[in-house]
Amino acid sequence: MTLSPLMAWAQEISSVKEEDDGKGIISAMESLFDPNEKTKSGKVLPKAYLKSAREVVKTLRESLNESSDDNAKFRRTADMAKESIREYLGTWRGQQSVVQEESYVVLEKAIRSLANFYSRAGPSTPLSEEVKSEILHYLNTAEQFL
Repeated sequence: MTLSPLMAWAQEISSVKEEDDGKGIISAMESLFDPNEKTKSGKVLPKAYLKSAREVVKTLRESLNESSDDNAKFRRTADMAKESIREYLGTWRGQQSVVQEESYVVLEKAIRSLANFYSRAGPSTPLSEEVKSEILHYLNTAEQFL
């Protein structure tokens, strides 16, 4: 008879766990189909924007860190960065849902800094360390908000 209350208590715990698991699955499913995502800074932004912005940060950083000694590899990383920037700007430039976001503003600064350098110095000029450092700083800042 002393086991009876313990067994009832164990069944209660088991049913509570099953309910929690059900909520976890539902929550995971809702998250999968939700078009928005919470950022590191706690804001809710479109998943597509976050994916695109993270891709720009990743590819541009790789391009900036690539040694220009291996011209073929350098061109590949630069082309990947250029393509991700083109897609990002084509999709998100002027979009009211993101233009006020810190990550958007900082990424715009990084891209503008890069464009200004190449428009003044020419498309085949190696990036100066000063400009590279400035752009990497912008990328690090943007990443903190994504």
